[in-house]
Amino acid sequence: MVKIGLEIHGYLNTNEKLFCRCKSSHGMKFSKPNTNICPVCTGQPGAKPMLPNKTAINQVIQISLILGCRINSRFSWQRKHYDWPDLPKGFQSTISGTYAIPISENGKFLGIRIRETHLEEDPAAWNPQTGEVDYNRSGSPLIEIVTEPDFKNSEDVVSWIRQLITTLDYVKAIDKNSGIKIDVNVSLPEFKTERAEIKNINSLSNVKAAIEYEIQRQKKEKPIRKETRTFDDLSGKTIKMREKEQAEDYRFISEPDLPVIKIDKSRIAQIKSLLPETPHEKLQKLVKKHRIEKKYAKILVKKLEIVEFFEKIVARVSPILATHWVAGELLRVLNYAKKELEEVDIKAEHFIELLNMIEKNMITALKAKEILNRFVPKSFSPKKEISKHSVIGSEKEIGKIISLVLKENSKAVGDYKSGKPEAMNFLLGQIMKQSGKRINSEVAREILKKRLN
Repeated sequence: MVKIGLEIHGYLNTNEKLFCRCKSSHGMKFSKPNTNICPVCTGQPGAKPMLPNKTAINQVIQISLILGCRINSRFSWQRKHYDWPDLPKGFQSTISGTYAIPISENGKFLGIRIRETHLEEDPAAWNPQTGEVDYNRSGSPLIEIVTEPDFKNSEDVVSWIRQLITTLDYVKAIDKNSGIKIDVNVSLPEFKTERAEIKNINSLSNVKAAIEYEIQRQKKEKPIRKETRTFDDLSGKTIKMREKEQAEDYRFISEPDLPVIKIDKSRIAQIKSLLPETPHEKLQKLVKKHRIEKKYAKILVKKLEIVEFFEKIVARVSPILATHWVAGELLRVLNYAKKELEEVDIKAEHFIELLNMIEKNMITALKAKEILNRFVPKSFSPKKEISKHSVIGSEKEIGKIISLVLKENSKAVGDYKSGKPEAMNFLLGQIMKQSGKRINSEVAREILKKRLN
């Protein structure tokens, strides 16, 4: 039997660092090295930390509540010592360690027990090849989520992490542009192997590959000491870095420059009241209340903005029509524009207007798609343009357009009559173009067939 546990690290979505007012940029490519720094986050002698970032603490509480954890009423900071160039103070300020009380503990998320959550500051970025250190991300707030070793295989791990990421995206507490890093702990009790920790894996495909390789390695080698390993994605192997550190190796001591944090019940209750429904809860509602097919419901719940937009639409439009136009057409338009819904100004009332016009046969689906394309970056009332977009329903008017198209495309007519059915689609396309997509395509096809035959 395999036992797998996770330690998941993510940057909290704050504007400022944990103990100073510097911008929390995480050393991203758009920030020049060592520009978002001050004496506090570079560990200058005599520099003292400010009080911890309140937003960061609130976001950890948010995440902990989503994970079903119990929030502790007080917790204190520890100094975690290690001697690397990326740690300017020589220690990391963290709510974890030998004497620490975690922010939260004893949770459960989608069947996996959560041992605890931590808050800590990020080290700097050290390049061992050049020796350069970039302190832009030094002091940025990090959350660590620690699970119990409840996973049995790599597929379950990857599926669970995907659902966790989607859920955390609902509260916007994690900076999704920076991604997450995952430490994976693997042991095989039936082979009496000691646990191996594979550090800093940054993609789900590498998580899966690392677990599968490590299981096979431990079956063959039967390691008897705890190890810290890294995953080499080129070779697909885990490589030993060092024997696993024990808590005493970090020489944890209480942080004298930071106060004990006290959290009262009213603060927790207020944060809890602002939490959205989880993706799992949204999924159940879509399937049971609105009778949405599960495969489409899963698409809709991937992003909170999309599912909340859909809920506004489906309240006033039939579920089948709403599903097709939100899960299909709206996402098509956003993907083509390379935009998220929150980056554009598409009003639900304009979208509902558009679908009502389709439902009442006031415009064709093709014309509706054309209008929807113009909703980016800002929507408008499609009713105001109805005179330009209304359906051409008169057979006499349709017949005039078809006659014109047949006259201008005699070669295609000849091709169809000589046994080339694809010529029909060409002619139909010309009819739709000539009409400005205002003719129902099925009606046009039937009339065209009669004329050609």
